[in-house]
Amino acid sequence: MEKTRSTTILAVRRNGKTVIAGDGQVTLGNSVMKATAKKIRKLQDGKVVVGFAGSAADGLALMERLEEKLNKYGGNLLRAAVELAKDWRMDKFLRRLEAVLIAADKEHMFLISGNGDVIEPDEPILSTGSGGDYARSAALALYRNTDLDARKIVEEAMKIAGEICIYTNQNITIEEIQ
Repeated sequence: MEKTRSTTILAVRRNGKTVIAGDGQVTLGNSVMKATAKKIRKLQDGKVVVGFAGSAADGLALMERLEEKLNKYGGNLLRAAVELAKDWRMDKFLRRLEAVLIAADKEHMFLISGNGDVIEPDEPILSTGSGGDYARSAALALYRNTDLDARKIVEEAMKIAGEICIYTNQNITIEEIQ
């Protein structure tokens, strides 16, 4: 089976607004298999937004697990993320899931992985996926050197990533929370 390459997910927070974007491209080998995939979801009645990179089925399963943890811990994203990462690392079934999540609320943003990672960035910019480093680099430059709002930073950074990364396209889904 060929490796599926998919996605650029980018999160930016500025002036009380958190914005997450994901591109729509899914690539299998040398072919674009889908151009309009939706990899971003709002959870907890719009209080938490999550994006995934990796296997779609695995990403969606992890989003469901995160939502269960959020419900269990009263919407506390930090606690839910840590508990999900612990389960993901320890559970035989979950360990096989091949995806990475970015989850954010008004106060926090985390990269959550099956290695047990729950990483909150120093600056309020976080990315993952095939084009994540391109998007993050562009977003950091815009964040540090302009007064653009979070949405505009995300839009421009994702556009730049889509111009550089062959696994990223311009079909961008954006969600924001305040």
